[in-house]
Order: sequence, then C-alpha cells, then structure tokens
Amino acid sequence: MGNGLVIGDDGLARPRWAATDPLLRNYYDTEWGMPVTDERGLFERISLEAFQSGLSWATILRKRPRFREAFAHFDPDVVAAFGTADVDRLLGDAGIVRNRAKINATIGNAAATVRLRDGVGLVEFVWSFRPDETPRPTSYAEVPTSSPESLALSKALRKQGFSFVGPTTMYALMEAIGMVDTHLVGSHRRGSSGVWPTEPVRGG
Repeated sequence: MGNGLVIGDDGLARPRWAATDPLLRNYYDTEWGMPVTDERGLFERISLEAFQSGLSWATILRKRPRFREAFAHFDPDVVAAFGTADVDRLLGDAGIVRNRAKINATIGNAAATVRLRDGVGLVEFVWSFRPDETPRPTSYAEVPTSSPESLALSKALRKQGFSFVGPTTMYALMEAIGMVDTHLVGSHRRGSSGVWPTEPVRGG
C-alpha cells in the first residue's frame, strides 16, 4: 500500500516495521499502543525506551526477557536499592544493553518513581500530559517524533530527577502506551486502545 501499510497473509494491514518479523508483528498486534496504567509496567516502558535510544526496538524486544530478570522485573523499590555490585553485575550481563549511563539512569529513575508516590504517583503524573487530540497519520511522513506534550513531560520528569527522558524518547513512550494513537489510518490496530473512542473511522 502506498501509505506504508502492508497487507499480511491474514488480510490485515500493518506498518512495514511490524509486517515481517514475528516478534515485532506480535508486539504490534497485542501490545504497542495499548494503555499501560500500572506503576511497574510504566517504569519498565520508560526504562526500555531509554535503553532503546540509538538502537532498534527489535533489539530491545529480543533482550526484554533478560532485562526483566536483570532488573528484578522492574520493581522500582528493588531497582532503586541497586548498588555498585549490581551495576557491575549488569555491565557484565551480555543479555542486556551494557551501557553504564543507561544502567545508572534506570536505577536513578526507579528512585524517582518511588519518590513520586508522595504525590500523584508515576502513572497519574505521566498520563496528565495526554494531549487533547491524537494525530491521524496516513503515512510515515505524517507521524510526529515529538510534540509540545512530550517536551513538557520530558521537562517535568527531569525536574523530578529522571534522566534519559528526552522529548523524542517520551513521544515514543506516549505512542507505546496509548497516550497518542499513531497507528496509520487504515491499520487494523487504529483506534484499538480505547483511549480515543470517539475518533471517526477513516480510510479503512
């Protein structure tokens, strides 16, 4: 299809990035763009988006099971208590992305997540930046890479002590957890999150 969608052998339209690799296809069909509203799940997504910076998402997905084991299934309380020995352990773990700055950022972000519980908590904090409208891209060229809301979320998280949460990374997070719907118009997943239920169906 000219807009970047590919019709699969099951007759469903998906973007090119999710059309062939079984892992990416399953992720697209079942998880990407669906709401994440629990603290641990959201902390995991923030962490994985940070590790993805400069790498392909397929690489992160393939390493995700090991990431979960290495980071105590992204329990913020446990990760916040990681010390020097844990950092050394993680740097020696070939099953994850061995980047000292990103590892330290994840530990620091866990501590920041715990601190946010004294206020509204991570989930309400992040979701408070949901925009009033979502994009309706009909091609890859129309998919934003950042937005005023992702810039504001980035600044707010940094103020709370988070790192590796730049505007582009936060926009990717917003896409992944359904805060915006950037499924291309015509994709079988467009409008599936329930976050934007009043959106008219177009270009099916």
